[in-house]
Amino acid sequence: MNTEQLSETEIETLRKGATGAGLLVAVSDKSFFDTFKEAGAIAKHLVAAKRSSASPLIGRIAEGRGTGFGMTAPTAEIEAGTLEALRAAGELLRSKAPDELDAYRTFVLDLARSVSSAAGGGDEVEAAAIAKIESALPGA
Repeated sequence: MNTEQLSETEIETLRKGATGAGLLVAVSDKSFFDTFKEAGAIAKHLVAAKRSSASPLIGRIAEGRGTGFGMTAPTAEIEAGTLEALRAAGELLRSKAPDELDAYRTFVLDLARSVSSAAGGGDEVEAAAIAKIESALPGA
């Protein structure tokens, strides 16, 4: 399938899952200053993906703005919304763009891991967040 045929609503779901994964890792460890570093890691990862991804779908996801969550969204809301979006993304990609499943899974996990490594500390809680993300992704 040509990924250009995906609706903007479908792309928003894919984007919310991806950026939400990074945000979930960032807020899982409550260090205020680390969250800023980790938010910067999300932005850098998206810019890099937009410029260099071999997947047109990942490029489309990365060129968008926002996370799908408000600035003051509680951690529980971010977690529930992210995991729901990742599950919906899996269903969407299985039905409309199965050849993009691996690229999406890799993109999301790389994003989450880059956020985790952006600041020291929080290893256990961030690893737990990544495990939740991984289990919600297609192919888990």
